[in-house]
Amino acid sequence: MRPQDLGVGRAASPRPDRPLNDFDSLGLAEPILRALDACGFSTPTPIQAQAIPPLLEGRDMLACAQTGTGKTAAFSLPVLHHLATTPPSDGPVRIRALILTPTRELAAQIGLQHHVVFGGVNQNPQVRALRRGLDILVACPGRLLDLQGQGFVDLSAVRHVVLDEADRMLDMGFLRDVQRILDLLPARRQNLLFSATMPPAIVKLAKGFLHDPVRVEVTPQATTVERIDQTVMFVERSDKRRLLAHLLAKPEVGQAIVFTRTKHGANRLVKQLDGDGIEAMAIHGNKSQGARTRALDAFRAGDLGVLVATDVAARGIDVDSVTHVFNFDLPNEPESYVHRIGRTGRAGRAGTAIAFCSAEEAPYLRDIERLTGEAIDVDADHAWHTTFPMPSATPRSRPGPSRGGRGGRGGGGRRSGGRRR
Repeated sequence: MRPQDLGVGRAASPRPDRPLNDFDSLGLAEPILRALDACGFSTPTPIQAQAIPPLLEGRDMLACAQTGTGKTAAFSLPVLHHLATTPPSDGPVRIRALILTPTRELAAQIGLQHHVVFGGVNQNPQVRALRRGLDILVACPGRLLDLQGQGFVDLSAVRHVVLDEADRMLDMGFLRDVQRILDLLPARRQNLLFSATMPPAIVKLAKGFLHDPVRVEVTPQATTVERIDQTVMFVERSDKRRLLAHLLAKPEVGQAIVFTRTKHGANRLVKQLDGDGIEAMAIHGNKSQGARTRALDAFRAGDLGVLVATDVAARGIDVDSVTHVFNFDLPNEPESYVHRIGRTGRAGRAGTAIAFCSAEEAPYLRDIERLTGEAIDVDADHAWHTTFPMPSATPRSRPGPSRGGRGGRGGGGRRSGGRRR
């Protein structure tokens, strides 16, 4: 996106007599406000209201925010504002803003396709776009370093850099690449880091390149979304597929994302569902970019009702119409559970998250409940319900009122007091 597309105009003057509860009051450039109004956006989300004013001042920022909170606009609107109100230097158009993301899907969502670079596809169209000149480049670290090494990327004019989903970059082993990219950038720049969680490695990275940052945190780290109805079903591993097919056939299930732990498991499940007469497609790291794009496009268009995914693709799926998330396999990292269920209950809608738990996955369930600080309701009213001893653990309490209807866990056995549905 070129700032010329928005039109270069003056910044809107903040209105001191009004609270920061609409975009007019944040001080964004008038063309950006007109674009927001044309799209029907008038009220910023909490992350946008907190992040935009200091970013307009040029401050560095460390932000803890999950996907679905509006964080993309929180960093992209100030960047567009700066580009629109600061004329570029004479000569060829050079990259002035760099946004790094961990996955292809996330990169494609943040920027227009021809301004995005990622691996798994032919690089020639990306090279042609770079040669034409870009103000904003959205990139995955690996492909960016590859193109830079070939001499196709000039980062000497970058004045704004955003690390989006930094903790996911850590999970995927990209932090060394990120550091190499940061070393290529000019010293004088604005730095933004957005992450859903703040593990020690991310804190260390932030301290190394952020300068006197403003810290913004809109929700406690790794908390679950309150509008999502969560349940867990105890079931033998061998019965999971039949239980899933039974649930997917229910009329209240509109569009569903089913999470598996492995790529092979995702492919196998798609074949099994096909045998049950349920159309599904898989998306994971071993799929070609074309196959991933076709699956996501069909899902977004509503032509596909079931998407089977692994965690590597979880944060790149942003579809407001998802009614259900099924954790076919519980994740072995409890933070992944939070990110998975965040694919539903978006844009103010309600959502349903159902987790399948076999005996060997009981420790994973315990870890999830300890992380979120609340017990997940048990649904025992299904034909494949089973019982097994649960690890002894008491979820940590979270500040604030408890949610009604949440059951606690019994001393050392299986759950007691959970709501039966």
